[in-house]
Amino acid sequence: MKASPSPVAADWAQRPERSNMAMLRLMSWISLKLGRPAGRLVLHLITGYFLLFAPKARAASRLYLRRALGRPARLGDIYRHIFSFAATIHDRVYLLTERFDELDIRVEGEALITDIRHHGGGALLFGAHFGSFEAIRALGRNQPGLQIALAMYENNARKINAMLAALNPAAQPEVIPLGTLDAMLRIKDRLADGALVGVLADRSLDDGPRRPVPLLGAPAALPVGPFRMAAMLGARVVFMAGIYHGGKRYTVRFLPVADFSTVERPAREAAIDEAMLRYAQALESCCREAPANWFNFFDFWGEAAPPAP
Repeated sequence: MKASPSPVAADWAQRPERSNMAMLRLMSWISLKLGRPAGRLVLHLITGYFLLFAPKARAASRLYLRRALGRPARLGDIYRHIFSFAATIHDRVYLLTERFDELDIRVEGEALITDIRHHGGGALLFGAHFGSFEAIRALGRNQPGLQIALAMYENNARKINAMLAALNPAAQPEVIPLGTLDAMLRIKDRLADGALVGVLADRSLDDGPRRPVPLLGAPAALPVGPFRMAAMLGARVVFMAGIYHGGKRYTVRFLPVADFSTVERPAREAAIDEAMLRYAQALESCCREAPANWFNFFDFWGEAAPPAP
């Protein structure tokens, strides 16, 4: 697969996700002051607002849902999509404050994490803007001493650090700002310590190379950077998704993607292609299973019109 820039990625990068952080602030206050049931009632008002006054997000939802559902999206589908986004942000408050008793979280593929910890060396967890990445924190209940770090772009890192400090200063995870000179060294050190380092690998803030990978019936330009980083570090890569099923139910899923510790340099690019394909397949499977969990509210495929039926 040939790497190429993505005008779609550039478009979303110019539109910071202010709504995400603003909604998190609002839901933090509601959740902590009024409780989860009351907070979920307010979610319907928030969802209605976004449905009415966010036309670009509404149009992008319609395009994506047509792919994931295999049929034209109805207004109820779009409402459910936006509501799921709001619900996972709402529940983020409980995950970040470790109030796991408020939620029903199951784990699939935990043996893979146990094996990685047994052999040492840590792993990169490649997630996506899908469901709740924070649901991984529940894994610590069954994996005492588990170390988790998050690698994200510096601006987002500052925002999430400020929010975490306000919610629960004692439970802040380590955040490694990507795009800094020492980011790669810090990630390498954390992997050597046996930590899991989470990366959202479905999009990037920079204009780095991308490769078209089949996703929901059409090529999607995914960033190569996270996979090249994994190859350079000789790291194991695991797909991770925190799937929201509605109500208080979540499933944290782990699937193997690649083990670059066994890949020689001449075979690196082919191994990157294979890893990107496996990642996209795992993500597509999750999108088919729980369509309302995809939270890329922009034209991810660069479509001018809905795909033909």
